[in-house]
Amino acid sequence: MKKSALIIFVKNPIEGKAKTRLAKTIGNKKAMEVYRALLAKTKAETISLTCDKQVHYNDFINENDLWQHDVYSKQLQISAGLGEKMQHAFQQAFDSGYEQVCIIGSDCYDITQEILEEAFAALAQNDLVIGPSEDGGYYLLGMKKLIPELFANKAWSTESVAADTLKDAENLNLQAHQLTTLNDVDVEADLGNWADEILKIE
Repeated sequence: MKKSALIIFVKNPIEGKAKTRLAKTIGNKKAMEVYRALLAKTKAETISLTCDKQVHYNDFINENDLWQHDVYSKQLQISAGLGEKMQHAFQQAFDSGYEQVCIIGSDCYDITQEILEEAFAALAQNDLVIGPSEDGGYYLLGMKKLIPELFANKAWSTESVAADTLKDAENLNLQAHQLTTLNDVDVEADLGNWADEILKIE
């Protein structure tokens, strides 16, 4: 067991259940291909990180998917709202003895290994690290101990989440490091050139 852990929240790639907002304009089949591409990119950018890596599924643990057991441990998210799910995942990690924990989703094609390494490095001198997304949320949150206030009273999936989280940090006199702002993929307008071939699928 290492001192740092990366938690990756994923949805099971089931057509009609994942990327539903995206599917409204490009259809379920293409939306699922986009999500599979996002999962593959997330794996590519995390697989070489020197921290321990955990995949947390929203629906069921898939024993035979792209997340191989020798690199990623697998867990199930609790049945709750997003804030409660994340807080529980952080609590579990800290209770297990980790000293640095970062959490990401699987919706950010622009995330890189270098950004993730910066996040963990920043925790050496900061209380928390946040990676804001262009829609006002965040694609990464990291801390050295559980800070429950960061998960309370948030309008999840709205444009105020990152700003509210930083305001909480300020009110708690916490030192926060902000990573570069990246784009989460939620709707068709969020897709980059990387999705062009996917969109051609009939």
